[in-house]
Amino acid sequence: MALWKDSMQNEQGEVPEQEPARVTPMAVASRRESPLRSRQESVFGPGVTIEGKIEGDADVRIAGRFKGDIHIKGDLNIEKGAHLTAKINAETVTIEGELEGNVVASGHVKLLESGQVIGDLKAKTLTVAPGAKMRGNVEFGWNESESVKAAPSMRSHETAKSASVV
Repeated sequence: MALWKDSMQNEQGEVPEQEPARVTPMAVASRRESPLRSRQESVFGPGVTIEGKIEGDADVRIAGRFKGDIHIKGDLNIEKGAHLTAKINAETVTIEGELEGNVVASGHVKLLESGQVIGDLKAKTLTVAPGAKMRGNVEFGWNESESVKAAPSMRSHETAKSASVV
């Protein structure tokens, strides 16, 4: 204890003036390289049932049951064993559980092996793992202007195709 007091006080009992802390420049890592994310993640566990609306900038992970709307600027992870009846709008969506509803992702959708979707998917990019199940329409790879132009021509082609099949 005497050593600590000696280092903190001079002989007259005064605390000496300390040097200012030195700041050394560091390389700033990009978002993907940084292990710390700027967004927080909300987690709803397997025993949780929620009905309503989820909005915000954070990432959301759901392992329980949810019914309602999800509109987030972050990532949505639907865990294996989760059951959702929802309209989803998120940056990226990873589906391992069961989803009944439509998904619009500004980025990527991953439909993993245990994932099951009944509804429509729209995303910039899409990954589907072997074993995944889906019933609905899919649109990916189009930018906004191409998507609007492609939709009517695709519909007229589908109508003509179904008319010739009948």
